[in-house]
Amino acid sequence: MNTYKTIIIDDERLAREEVKRALANYPEFIVAGEASNVNDAANLIEKEHPDLIFLDIHMPEKSGFDLLEELAVVPKVVFTTAYDQYAVKAFEVNALDYLVKPLRDERFAVTIEKIQAEFSKIEARKNPLPMHYKIFIKDGEHCYFVPLKDIRLIQSMDNYARFFFGNNKAMIKRSLNLIEEKLDPNVFFRINRSQIVNTEYIERITPGFKHKLNIELTTGETLEVSSRQSARFKNWNSL
Repeated sequence: MNTYKTIIIDDERLAREEVKRALANYPEFIVAGEASNVNDAANLIEKEHPDLIFLDIHMPEKSGFDLLEELAVVPKVVFTTAYDQYAVKAFEVNALDYLVKPLRDERFAVTIEKIQAEFSKIEARKNPLPMHYKIFIKDGEHCYFVPLKDIRLIQSMDNYARFFFGNNKAMIKRSLNLIEEKLDPNVFFRINRSQIVNTEYIERITPGFKHKLNIELTTGETLEVSSRQSARFKNWNSL
C-alpha cells in the first residue's frame, strides 16, 4: 500500500482534530505534522515535503492562498473552510477539493476518492513513454509513424485527439486523459481542458487576461493557458 505524507493547517485546534479523525479511517494517509498559521506551515512544508495538505483559508495575518503563493513547490491541496464563497478561486489554484466545515463523513469519502485517483495518475506517469518512442497514426488513407519528440501539440476533438507534427496533423480515437497518462510530465504539459503542449516547442510565454498565460510555439501558433493551469505551470516550471 502506498502511503502519503500529509500536513493539516488550520488556526483552530478542534478543526485540525476533526481532519485527523476523518483521516483515521484511511491509514494510507500519514499525518506528518500540524500548523496553526502560514509561517509555521511554510517551515513545516519545507522540512517535511508532504504529498498532501489540508489547508484552511481564513487564518490570522495570512490566508491559505497567501501560503500557496509563498511556496516554491506546492503539494496537492484540499481546502477546508467554514465559508463556501472561495470555491472557484480554490480550483483556480489547482486544489483537489474544497470542503466546508464541519466535515461530513460521506463528503470526506468523496474527497478521498479524488485524492486517490490523482495519486494513481501520478504513479502511472512515473514510467512514461520515452521521447524517441514512435506512435503509429492512421488517419483516413494516410499513415504516420511519429516520434513523440516531434509532436508539438495534442488537441481534444470530442472522442478523438488530433496530433500536430511538422506540417501534418492527424487524429486517433483516444481521449486526451488516456494519452496524457502515457506522456512524460517533464516535457508535455496540459495547458487547458482540450490541449497538451510539448514544452520543447515553447518560444515565449506572456501574461494574459485574468492571470492567464499565453504561449507562443516555435511554429508561430499562440495558445491560451487556463487560469487553473497557469497557476500550476508557474509551479511546474520553477526551481
